[in-house]
Amino acid sequence: MPNISKWFSERLKLDELPFFRTPDYMYHVDYWLGALVAAAFFYTVISGLILLLYYNPSQGYASTEFIINNVPYGSVVLYSHLYGAYAMIILAYIHMFKNYFGGAYKKPRELLWIIGVLMLVLTLGASFLGYSLIGDALAVSAVDVGAGIISAIPGLSALIPIIFGNYDTGDYTRVLALHIILVALIGLLFIFHFFLAESYGMKPSRKAKPKAPAVYTKEEWSKFNPWWPRNFVYMMSLVFLTWGFILLIPNALAYVNNLPQFLNPFLNPKPAPPPNSPAAAHITTYPPWFFLFLYKIADFTSDVLIFLLIGVIIPLIYLIIVPFLDISDELHPLRRKIFTGIGILMITYLIQTTMWGDIAPGVEVSIAQQITAYLPPAIIVALGLAFIKEPKNNVKKAMSPITPILFVIVAMLFAGSVVEVIEFPSLFTASITIFLGSLFLAGSRSIYKIIINSSNENATQVPEVKRASKLPMETKKKLAEILISILFIMSVVIVAQLWTIPPTGYASNMFGINLGLVLIMLGEAISLYHYAVYKKPNEE
Repeated sequence: MPNISKWFSERLKLDELPFFRTPDYMYHVDYWLGALVAAAFFYTVISGLILLLYYNPSQGYASTEFIINNVPYGSVVLYSHLYGAYAMIILAYIHMFKNYFGGAYKKPRELLWIIGVLMLVLTLGASFLGYSLIGDALAVSAVDVGAGIISAIPGLSALIPIIFGNYDTGDYTRVLALHIILVALIGLLFIFHFFLAESYGMKPSRKAKPKAPAVYTKEEWSKFNPWWPRNFVYMMSLVFLTWGFILLIPNALAYVNNLPQFLNPFLNPKPAPPPNSPAAAHITTYPPWFFLFLYKIADFTSDVLIFLLIGVIIPLIYLIIVPFLDISDELHPLRRKIFTGIGILMITYLIQTTMWGDIAPGVEVSIAQQITAYLPPAIIVALGLAFIKEPKNNVKKAMSPITPILFVIVAMLFAGSVVEVIEFPSLFTASITIFLGSLFLAGSRSIYKIIINSSNENATQVPEVKRASKLPMETKKKLAEILISILFIMSVVIVAQLWTIPPTGYASNMFGINLGLVLIMLGEAISLYHYAVYKKPNEE
């Protein structure tokens, strides 16, 4: 393997690439969320190109049904393409908010942050258009809502035929074209985003760089691990794991039938009935789940401009200009309480409004109901951050500052769920409330310890002592090598069975499930290889 690695390095001049050299402690998924987003993006592009070979935009629904029922493993590709986009959206939100709370938008990464926000907006737009290409009753309803919003803005109604074409007749040629254009724009921005990220490097931990600008000097870089081969190996383990779950989850869900209506927007990869069929009259029309929050905000007001201000314009402008609002050099979220509080509220309101749109779609919401739903979280945030003391300089805390922030988020969601179960009592809302309540009670114990410890200002700080590992590293590496062999044998057994699965019909989705398992095992095997070959004693 070293000779093969050296051969590639010499032929491709990999040592000369201006990519970030990585310190040992950064080989943790927290630092590689961007790679997970990129993995989901590339899978979605590859599967989308395969679907493009068979999709006929002039007959959207019929073409979708043809891919599912007649194209070999077409349903596997289509369902995983859909959930690849879902994975990309969820991972992009996680990536963005992690960087937000960590202050990764500060100097010199302002442009990197702004491009990331724009990529998220384009991802949501491209996903909406891709979702609409299915041509079922839900897709038509989603496009109707989008067209209605555009037509309600003075002077923009002329854009509807340009953007959506004759979608009401089942022709999605315009929608497909715009979908491809937005994906291409995401790809171009991704290249720029990637090279900027490699130029600045991953944001160091606060122990290494407690203040902005949080970047390593060239001299510090020279001491770290080069991009090839260790970074590449670790990244590939994450890519295969991501692709495995993107394949496994939707193809497993394809065998789940008779889901409750409120779960369909989240857990059903299958198309709804065609828009003109009798069955379409009996389903609740939802937009894509990632736009449920906008769907609900539309119930707050009949004025489309106010709707756009609340749901789109104000949050987007804030995220773009936040690097220029938060101009301090502080990176700790508890030293940036105003911006931390706004971030917590954005997450809470996003989840809360999405659930509300799922539970009560199309139900008008009065001003009093809006205040009842959204004021308690704001009060909890203000009080929670006010009572959590800022960390002192040169004092190491045993608990991450993210812990109290997560507790505040859980507390707000719990308060919101109580309101929801009162307004809309059901087994679903009750289950969510009980679950969030249990998390709130469990988190209260941890927060109690933080408050007690922080109140004792003169307490003697006991240095953190790492527990001795029960097994020496060499033994662990030997076990890793054994597990790699086991995973390889299991993968070969599953791959040998793949070609016995029928390419169409009810059983065809087992191909996606098994292929997903193989990719997950391959990703885990590469992760174990990374541990066995590259892990150092100081990383334990």
